[in-house]
Amino acid sequence: MNRYHNQKVVVIGMAKSGVAVAKLLHRFGANVVVNDKKPREEAVGCEELEELGMPVICGSHPEDLIHPGISLVVKNPGIPYEAPPVAKAMELGIPVVTEVELAYQIAKAPLIGITGSNGKTTTTTLVGLILQEAGIPAMVGGNIGTVLCGLAEVAKEDEWLVAELSSFQLMGTREFRPRIGVLLNLYPAHLDYHHTMDEYLSAKCKMFANQTDQDAAVLPYDQPEVLEKCGELSARAYYFSKTRAVPRGAYVDQGTIVFVDGDGQREEIVQVKDITVPHLDNALAAVIVTRLAGADKRSIAQVLATFPGVEHRMEFVAVKNGVKYFNDSKATNPEAASRALQACKEKVVWICGGLDRGIDFRELVPVIQGRVKAVVALGQTAPILLERAKEAGINERIHVDTVEKAVLAASRLADSGDVVLLSPACASWDMFPSFEVRGSMFKDGVHRL
Repeated sequence: MNRYHNQKVVVIGMAKSGVAVAKLLHRFGANVVVNDKKPREEAVGCEELEELGMPVICGSHPEDLIHPGISLVVKNPGIPYEAPPVAKAMELGIPVVTEVELAYQIAKAPLIGITGSNGKTTTTTLVGLILQEAGIPAMVGGNIGTVLCGLAEVAKEDEWLVAELSSFQLMGTREFRPRIGVLLNLYPAHLDYHHTMDEYLSAKCKMFANQTDQDAAVLPYDQPEVLEKCGELSARAYYFSKTRAVPRGAYVDQGTIVFVDGDGQREEIVQVKDITVPHLDNALAAVIVTRLAGADKRSIAQVLATFPGVEHRMEFVAVKNGVKYFNDSKATNPEAASRALQACKEKVVWICGGLDRGIDFRELVPVIQGRVKAVVALGQTAPILLERAKEAGINERIHVDTVEKAVLAASRLADSGDVVLLSPACASWDMFPSFEVRGSMFKDGVHRL
């Protein structure tokens, strides 16, 4: 990080990561300017940064913000590369990175990076809990909520830094190299940002770009198209599969999760019937990661059998009149909703709908056919989802305009022994500031029944 001493650095976008990285660069002697397009009253942290001596510019991106004298631009992951100051920096050949890159540059601890279209938070949480159970020092952060560079500064050489990483974060890396890198799955998502699936995959695969044969890459064996697109990796590959044996990694054999190490030694970990993790592929990936990180079999089995789940991700809410209610508000694409629906063994009253991204949802017709007894839809995509429900032969189809009404309608349609599942298959931004707000409103509605 001494490379930034007395260098001019621009941080674009404040939020938690922007404030944290600005303070970090300031501590390392950089001349930092912070910029946020939001008005000053909405940009939290202005006064704190100004008290440290950093200029903070709010309300616009000034034309002279980026110039040839700038050595580095650190952008908030969500800011598109087409944004004028970012595009100008790239045109001038100025490196543009995200906070994750700087976290790697200062980290003494070895990194575990976990990405994928679905299941990142669950797998990251599982890995942290298993390492804790095994007595292995670890810190968990990144896209899961705690800014990674803050953890990287204090993490010691003998502990693991476990990071959930989005494609937005990974796209802004240059030297980033995790000791263990994980790609859980890949489905169409964030194409409004990445534009094409190839660009989306390229961002995800930056997880492995700088790995060597001393590192491990954990990949989904059941998605051969992803393996093919990842190409030949320098790291040693480990695979997970729900359907077949793998040469190295974890798979299911006659109802038992099995781990195969780098020498081909086979070890039975736990029976599938005994685990509480809703999605088996997340459990399999966590087995590989934690076994490679030194966790013992007992600790892995213990956590997989007692995992309480993660809020808004197949989160059990309550039983009301014999009906189980689950909050899966984080299911912001059809693949995530499909996984949630298939995880339910009972008949389902499905609450769905949200932001319209031009998806036709036809892939969900065979999933809901025979499994879903009623559909309650809201948001921009409600009409098309109700049309798909009609195609699947579902007679009970209701269009509502609030989550509260959705919960009430679902409770009237559900019988004892059924499941009411909020798994929207869509982002929340047409009606809510975040999927967390949507999920919390659902839970409140359930508890008021």
